[in-house]
Amino acid sequence: MAKLGVITDGISRDLERALEVMKEAGLEYAELQYLWDKEVGDLDDVEMARAHALVESYGVEVSCISRHNFAGMLVGQTEVGDENHTKHMEGLKRCIEMAKTFGTSLVRIMSFRREMILFGRGGADHWVASKGAWNKLLELLGPPVQLAEDQDVTLVLETGNNGMIPSGYLGRKLIDDLGSSRLKILWDPCNSLFANEPTHPDGYEALGVDGLGHIHIKDARVDMPKATVEFCTLGAGDMASYLQPLAADLEKDGYDGVISLESVYRPDGGDFEDGFKASVGEFKRLFG
Repeated sequence: MAKLGVITDGISRDLERALEVMKEAGLEYAELQYLWDKEVGDLDDVEMARAHALVESYGVEVSCISRHNFAGMLVGQTEVGDENHTKHMEGLKRCIEMAKTFGTSLVRIMSFRREMILFGRGGADHWVASKGAWNKLLELLGPPVQLAEDQDVTLVLETGNNGMIPSGYLGRKLIDDLGSSRLKILWDPCNSLFANEPTHPDGYEALGVDGLGHIHIKDARVDMPKATVEFCTLGAGDMASYLQPLAADLEKDGYDGVISLESVYRPDGGDFEDGFKASVGEFKRLFG
């Protein structure tokens, strides 16, 4: 049975306020991304101890340490061991240290910056595909995956709309090509809508429940030709028709990881805490 949680800064970057609100809502798993004025992995030892004490005092568990490791970097302009790659490796090491402190085995990574066309046929391979980008991605992710194996943690790579892995299909291909049990996918099916991948059955069946390390759930109205996304309450956007069958299949197939409500909706005249409260009931009804 899935476990339900929230990315805490989607309620508030004040960790204590976020923990208070999520406990009142009956959620037990806190995903840590931004705390106070810093991203996780950037906290010093004193701040990390403060966060750990708060988590313990509210009786919640930490599901995932979610820093934007390896986000926004161009694969064609990055090399293993260069300054930027090394900087992100150091950030990942700090996140792994934090994960062990908080008692979770999951650490998020991202997939560099998206190249729109990775593969082509019938001449497209010559004219429009980003030649070599996929193999370069595999090369750049080799050291993070090896680090995870050495440290006995699991990397969960998020399907990001600006990343090289925007879909469940490519998530599965990445897992298969890298061949490590220490790499799973942090599936955000709403992000994958911007890759034109329907959540269910397409994305779910392509990825497979065994490829899931963690899940983010949110809703949005996506307009790809206008390059526009509008967040909304859960069930009021383009995810609406997928949520119930997705929840049913996750239960049927025995997914027992955490599902985090990604509370990124902010109603007119309100704040993100208001957005969380507008969606958490439906979230629990669907996935609880």
